[in-house]
Amino acid sequence: MAAARSFRDLKVYQAAREAALCIFAATKSFPREERYALTDQIRRSSRAVKAMIAEAWARRRYKAAFINKVDEALGEANETQSWLDDAVDDQYVSQEHFTELDRRYQAIGGMLSRMIDRADDFCKHKPATDYRSIPRVKEESPFTDH
Repeated sequence: MAAARSFRDLKVYQAAREAALCIFAATKSFPREERYALTDQIRRSSRAVKAMIAEAWARRRYKAAFINKVDEALGEANETQSWLDDAVDDQYVSQEHFTELDRRYQAIGGMLSRMIDRADDFCKHKPATDYRSIPRVKEESPFTDH
């Protein structure tokens, strides 16, 4: 297995991104009266999964912070599944479509749980970018020369 150089290289991030796109597509047909309720909530939680994975990647220098962000991503994935329950109960998505979306989030949840269990594997390395090695740009004074 090749080492990930970016959060975008993680299979769980890729799966979460694809699942969020599927949720967005599904919600386009939701009734207008759900716009500020179910539609916004499920879109927000589905997108938050991948955002939390990206944040976890940035915090992997600190194991506790990494685990916390991955755990938040898991919570957002579960929240998305809860909103999916409402969508199928209200017949906004078919049972077949629900099953497919729910399966995606089950798989994402499993990957996130394994990330928590194997946090040491993610946290033992320095981030791919060592910001101390990037040359600094000479800063201009914000004051005028007069």
